[in-house]
Amino acid sequence: MSIAFRHSAGFGKRIEYWVAGLMLKEGIDVYMPLIDDNGIDAVIRRPDGTFVEVQIKARSKDVKMGDAALFAALTHEVRDNYWFVFYSERMETFWIMTSEEFVQESVQNRTGKNQGKRSIWFNGKRKNKETGEYTEHCHERFRKYIEIDFSRLVTI
Repeated sequence: MSIAFRHSAGFGKRIEYWVAGLMLKEGIDVYMPLIDDNGIDAVIRRPDGTFVEVQIKARSKDVKMGDAALFAALTHEVRDNYWFVFYSERMETFWIMTSEEFVQESVQNRTGKNQGKRSIWFNGKRKNKETGEYTEHCHERFRKYIEIDFSRLVTI
């Protein structure tokens, strides 16, 4: 098994543990199920004793230019007390949204092999006229979901 394959195959799981570690450092009670059959990577206990389920999705710095914050082919219907944490390694950015916000902001494929699945593309790319290099940026409409901590998950 090549190192490149091991890196890509384990990237998502490594990011899940890293994010849970960041949450713990913020003093958040976070629990991680051994199996995420229901799309639950973490469960957070809020200060009032209620719980929320969290799905963590990440894109590595090695993805194709322009795709740093493209999260595609996700199966999802609105769920109560369910949140998404999206992370782009190359953009070093977190977007946090509720299940309902994700359904409102994402697009749903109408045809093809991923029919019914949802995608969200937080970023665009621009070409620097002087250097010819491309850079990625967050689309303006998604800036409201950018977070620097996880307090939104525990605020009631």
